[in-house]
Amino acid sequence: MSPSRPAAPAAADATALPIPVLDLEGALVPNGPRSAEVARQLRAAAMSSGFFYVRNHAVDAELVARQFALARTLLDLPAATREALSMRHSPTMRGFENLGEQTLDAAARPDLKESFYCGMAYPPDHPYVQAGYQTYGHNQWPAELPAAPAQCERYIRTMLALSQRLMQLMALSLGLSEHYFDHTAESPMVTLRMVRYPAHPTGADERTFGAGAHTDWGALTILAQDAHGGLEVCMPDGSWVAATPVPGCFVVNLGDMIPRWTNGLYHSNPHRVRNLHSGGAPRYSIPFFYEPDYLARIEPVPGTVPAGETPRHAACTAGEHLSEMYRKTYGLKAAAAAA
Repeated sequence: MSPSRPAAPAAADATALPIPVLDLEGALVPNGPRSAEVARQLRAAAMSSGFFYVRNHAVDAELVARQFALARTLLDLPAATREALSMRHSPTMRGFENLGEQTLDAAARPDLKESFYCGMAYPPDHPYVQAGYQTYGHNQWPAELPAAPAQCERYIRTMLALSQRLMQLMALSLGLSEHYFDHTAESPMVTLRMVRYPAHPTGADERTFGAGAHTDWGALTILAQDAHGGLEVCMPDGSWVAATPVPGCFVVNLGDMIPRWTNGLYHSNPHRVRNLHSGGAPRYSIPFFYEPDYLARIEPVPGTVPAGETPRHAACTAGEHLSEMYRKTYGLKAAAAAA
């Protein structure tokens, strides 16, 4: 698929965006006065591109700003520190990722991005840590930044609460109890990633991306992005549109577990990144990936498989699905073994 160059982002008018904006005011707690209305909007977005913005989400802007500051500091650490804490050395896939280490689109060149991964700090005696399940275990932290673990833990806990509320609204959007998915979040797999994209190379060919076209692997992604833009979303008609940064909003997209859970009713659409509009500056983004409990069963929810028909997707556990995705894009034997 040949990429087309989108227009440079301008000050976003939420009413003119091709991706809908969901206002969560009055819908942030179960039985909130606007929960049903927001659930209807979520359903429409999920049946289209699987992307939407959220505003009035109750996440402190200062917390997000501190996380961006930490991202810049982490990714400016010396090469020797970053190599010592490379995710290649971590059975839980935590730590630094260098430029070109991941290829999200198999038909494209290696991704032009570098990042730092961390996740929930489950204790060593947690049964999933003891079992060696993918993503459960310790983080790798640079000694130069002693405040980093606590800062990331605050951000993770805040994003986890928002993710779990969005899953409740999703359940409501499917005609289910708001609490239908609650039992799948007992020991969730969550990953926080801080990413830096260099400016798009001058004269780059059509196979060069900061992040190649891909769908996300889990249930939900909540993205904080800087003002430069660069995220592009494939719409149902095959066109690519810019997910222009909107002040005070996160971009949310559905991952591949959601089509499995909804028998294809809800979509996980491809997206990609090209840092075209930063004037040569790096682009930073902070995606938070929410996946349910490793052993949560992913199979169609009630009402999504017509009578007499076979489900479109084979049932699996969340952990099986996620481990296979890691293996495909990183070529990691460890991920396959953990499944």
